Amino acid sequence: MKNFVVKTIANAAALAVAVWLIDKITLTGGGTGEKTATLILVALVFGLVNLLVKPIVQVLTFPLFVLTLGLFTLVVNALMLLLTSWLADALDLSFHVEGFWTAVLGGLIISIVSWALNMVLPDKD
Repeated sequence: MKNFVVKTIANAAALAVAVWLIDKITLTGGGTGEKTATLILVALVFGLVNLLVKPIVQVLTFPLFVLTLGLFTLVVNALMLLLTSWLADALDLSFHVEGFWTAVLGGLIISIVSWALNMVLPDKD
């Protein structure tokens, strides 16, 4: 359970960095508390998308991973971020990613920040 909470907080922090750095990734809403709650909910959605959808997409696009020597990962991460944005909109969360190339850059930033945070934060119970 602790590992799940740590990964969710790391995802929320990575999403916050992406919102902070990229103008076309937006998080609207009231005060800091509301934005923090929204980020945590979006991080949960993002985690579920990465847990359920991403492995299926990776298996189906495996030849593209091999052909591009893994660079297709950027496209898959962008698609997962766009799917998260769409689901957040459907769930009435105030998180939006505008456009594919914004999602590619956002996915890259989120991947780097999540990796760095997961290196620092504890991993096991």
